[in-house]
Amino acid sequence: MDVNKLLESMTPDVFQNLQYAVETGKWHNGTPLSAEQRSTCMQAMMLYQSKHNKDAQHMTVAEGGEIAFKSKAELKKQFSKGQEDIVRVNISLD
Repeated sequence: MDVNKLLESMTPDVFQNLQYAVETGKWHNGTPLSAEQRSTCMQAMMLYQSKHNKDAQHMTVAEGGEIAFKSKAELKKQFSKGQEDIVRVNISLD
């Protein structure tokens, strides 16, 4: 199949199904993926992400095909959004 036709026919739902299969190693009906199927699904996911992933997470394929890397500060900011410290303790062993 032509790559462009594959990308045109792939919907977000199809992407989610492929992602589930790659992450769990099985289809939604419980049938296990073969190594070849898993590899093919992963390649299709990466192609889809390279065209549609505008808000790439750390270590995912971003729009344009580049792998997105975020700094430790960016990740900390992303994961602590809206959270405040409940308690901050400074332990001193004097």
